[in-house]
Amino acid sequence: MLLPELAPDPLPPEAAEWRKALGALRPTSPPCRYLGTTAWANIHEACTDFIERFGAEAVRLGWTAPQIFGVHPEHGTLRVDWCGVMITGGQKAIGIEPNRILFGNVSGYRNTPGVPVGLPIWEFATRRGGK
Repeated sequence: MLLPELAPDPLPPEAAEWRKALGALRPTSPPCRYLGTTAWANIHEACTDFIERFGAEAVRLGWTAPQIFGVHPEHGTLRVDWCGVMITGGQKAIGIEPNRILFGNVSGYRNTPGVPVGLPIWEFATRRGGK
């Protein structure tokens, strides 16, 4: 029997990187200027849950970090039109499909024409010098 720390990671490398990068952000310290502490704590928890439950499937379906966790490169979450599905959702996902993430009665889509693509929220935090 393998010890837990020696067991292989069930996530593909891309999703494991998402988990590591998101885990470096404190849930009590919003990385974006106009993002409230409570809202960020909810987003952080929902994103963490998403990676653990749906990260492998997201990678398999070709979802990218910006599509899921993206924010505007200069304005963060203030420009919601640049935000990834999990950043705008703010709640735990209940499923994933090739072009949408499900949140109960609503869904977030990745294939909306003309939608700009941001950068992952952890890259935004690094650029801004905060975590």
